Amino acid sequence: MTAAGLIRAAPLAGPQRHQLDPADWATLAEALRHDHALDFLGLWGSPGAVHAAFREGAALLLTSVPAPDGHYAALSPARPAASWHERAVADLFGLLAEGGTDHRPWLDHGRWLLATPMDERPRRAGGEPPQPEWRPPPGEDLHQYPLGPVLPGFGPAHLRLHLRGERVQTLEALLGYGHVGLLGAMLGRSPRAAARLVGRISADAAVAHGWAFARAAEAATGAEPPPRAVLLRAVMAELERLACHLSDWGHTVGMAGLAVARSRCVILREGLLRAQEVAFGSRLLLDAVVPGGVATDLSPDGEAALAHAMAAVEQALPMLQSLQDRHVGLQDRLAGAAPLAGARAMALATGGIAGRAAGRDVDLRRDMPYGPYPRFAFAMPTATIGDAEARLRLRLREMPESLGLIRAALARLEPGALLAPLPVGAGEGAAMVEGPRGDVLHWLALDDQGLIGAAFPRDAAWGHLPVLESVMAGRPFGEWPVALASLNPCLEGADL
Repeated sequence: MTAAGLIRAAPLAGPQRHQLDPADWATLAEALRHDHALDFLGLWGSPGAVHAAFREGAALLLTSVPAPDGHYAALSPARPAASWHERAVADLFGLLAEGGTDHRPWLDHGRWLLATPMDERPRRAGGEPPQPEWRPPPGEDLHQYPLGPVLPGFGPAHLRLHLRGERVQTLEALLGYGHVGLLGAMLGRSPRAAARLVGRISADAAVAHGWAFARAAEAATGAEPPPRAVLLRAVMAELERLACHLSDWGHTVGMAGLAVARSRCVILREGLLRAQEVAFGSRLLLDAVVPGGVATDLSPDGEAALAHAMAAVEQALPMLQSLQDRHVGLQDRLAGAAPLAGARAMALATGGIAGRAAGRDVDLRRDMPYGPYPRFAFAMPTATIGDAEARLRLRLREMPESLGLIRAALARLEPGALLAPLPVGAGEGAAMVEGPRGDVLHWLALDDQGLIGAAFPRDAAWGHLPVLESVMAGRPFGEWPVALASLNPCLEGADL
């Protein structure tokens, strides 16, 4: 039986979630070694249980397994990206992945007051905090190059590189330095109260997280957002995508030495942010998308402000494209830099620009359609080379599509309500949204009072961290700034 078949054959524990017993979970872990049809999305814990999410085409598959003795069969031997999730589950809940590829701490560096703080019986931590554990060096005659835990512009993380001469042999990332206890803070709150926390997981993906969380809450409660709110969500999401692409494109070419192009992108992005403040009252659209709809309407002057900012971006795109095509120095720095192989992208289920630049043709707006996107026509460019140059080229090619989607959504706006009521009661829901950097997943379970009893937010950073480690293996150290900028994994998104 296929891995998907094993999951679907198990009884339902929720509207979308199948409950496996430990023996069937172990069978699933083995089946995943041979079945590559399922994309691994995430793995998370709750007291005494572990949950996982997979994608099969347009279907989201959720499954759980009880772990009353604190152990469960690891998925990381079959899905490498699961290793980071298994380490987080061990740190937060004390649940250990038997047969896992890595058992070192990920978030807990021995400085928390409580060990396994989200377990039903957390224990008080004590003793001297240990030094971080790193993988053994892959050979002799290597030297270590530490980066962080403060990485200006990218967030808190400790990165350790092993080099032979100027060539990187391995790169390893360690998080936990920006851990804020988000999962614990969400518990016991209503979905609308928790939405403020969700919107701050990643500032430049606030709409994507807000939309995915709102859709999950609406699935759990049976609420239906008004048509005007759905269109406004799409407008905000595509504006966010534009701003993120401009920022990442400009930052990367700046790292490659073209400061004038970076400055131009900063100006264009600032114009978008100012237009968003006029249109919706927030530069970064924080708290704009809430369960049941949106919290703010388009202002009377908003459409004109957005049109002006978008026109400036549209006029600048040919110049930015010409720079990337014709600037010899930029080509020398970007072409072939930090390549992601297509097979590796498939194995890691890499989403967003990074995955599409490596030939993985996945975009949730088309493949798992939601909101108004099924009514709109738009292209999804891809490439196969997978290097920094391809990632930047796709960002430029995606921006006109976002401009067209914004205009199409604005043209269809009609007067109407912005917010639907959320029924109070028990329920469970999950949803995915295509964020600026890749797929965003939210799952939550509500108790009888309609308060969050369990939740899991999955940022695209969970998929990009293993990519960041992969693209630098065997590459010159000089490619490191371009690799980090072109992927821009937003480290805070995985440091929950």
